[in-house]
Amino acid sequence: MRRLYEGLGLLGGAILAVMAGAVFLQVALRYVFSTGLEGLDEVPRYLFVWLVMVGAAAAMYRGEHTALDFFRDRLPARGRAVARLVTNGAAIALFLSLIHSSLVLVPNAQLQTSPGLGLPLGYVYAAVPVGSALILWPLLLNVARAARELWPKRS
Repeated sequence: MRRLYEGLGLLGGAILAVMAGAVFLQVALRYVFSTGLEGLDEVPRYLFVWLVMVGAAAAMYRGEHTALDFFRDRLPARGRAVARLVTNGAAIALFLSLIHSSLVLVPNAQLQTSPGLGLPLGYVYAAVPVGSALILWPLLLNVARAARELWPKRS
């Protein structure tokens, strides 16, 4: 799984490069030729959704998400484990609900197309369930670690 999440970080970098290239090209075309390519301004907008979800999954796996550890670190060891268990459990519930709502949203969005590119919007909306599913694995690992700290095996 480590290689998958490292690859997600690289994919995020590639998406960011494509976004920057599309914006640069559109600005250059408008400045030099006073015209742009139809639909090119939609590319960064739609890729941004994928960048956020893929980047969030990679950051979650690396443990680089923002946290209010100032308060958590003031708790005793068991309190920190309980806090991690509760927050990661709530995050799991959130991402499961995002996947559940996407079961209706993505197929309906597939019936719509973007005005410039003519791209079915289901491909854009699919970033939410895919990213949520990728985020769930690190959250489950965090819950398992916190549970082991709360209830260690007796030897």
